[in-house]
Amino acid sequence: MKRHVTVPLSVRASDLPKRLASAVVMLAVAGAAFAAGGVWLQAFLALVALAAIVEFVLLILKATDNTPFRIAGILAAAIYVIVAVASLAVMPPVLLVVAIVTVIATDTGAYFTGRAIGGPKIAPRISPSKTWAGLFGGMTAAAIWLAASVWFVGSAANALATSSDAGVDPGALLIAAAIGAGLAIAAQAGDFLESWLKRKAGVKDSSRLIPGHGGVLDRVDGIMPVAILVGLGGSVVGW
Repeated sequence: MKRHVTVPLSVRASDLPKRLASAVVMLAVAGAAFAAGGVWLQAFLALVALAAIVEFVLLILKATDNTPFRIAGILAAAIYVIVAVASLAVMPPVLLVVAIVTVIATDTGAYFTGRAIGGPKIAPRISPSKTWAGLFGGMTAAAIWLAASVWFVGSAANALATSSDAGVDPGALLIAAAIGAGLAIAAQAGDFLESWLKRKAGVKDSSRLIPGHGGVLDRVDGIMPVAILVGLGGSVVGW
């Protein structure tokens, strides 16, 4: 089994220009696909799914020599990715943005809270940098974002309403905040799943496809479980 190598801070810092350039390119491509919509968005999501499945397969092959485990893992990974990407593909545009930004808010809140507070690790053998403080910070950021989104949409709808008693229900904001916190936990769980698999495979990144960022799977590990949950919720309410 290969050892997981921790990259020194100085090395990570030297990669900052490359990471920023890659991030700009990723945002530009994803933003263009979203703005174009239709077949362009579908094609972009299909490419993301293909890359994620390939990276999952490579990690699984490195993680175990057991053929039945490999087959089961590859099938589970393929189903996981396809369901997640299919959920994103059928989401209304507004909901797609809300779901993705929820994951970004989770990561941002977890990063800054974890660095500021530190404290006990959640699972140091799987992901040494993840702390309980970071998890709660991510949950708080996602809760605030989702509640703010509901408030904004509700306020915009009420501005067009003619009823004098129109208003944003405080209960709806609390529900949105609770859902946001729950989705943050799901996003972190997706991150832990990939971290565990990379540990088993003895690698730092899922691939070297994106300079300074690793692979596609490293970028979408938190989005996939959130997409599945939002998709399930949407199917229940019948969007």
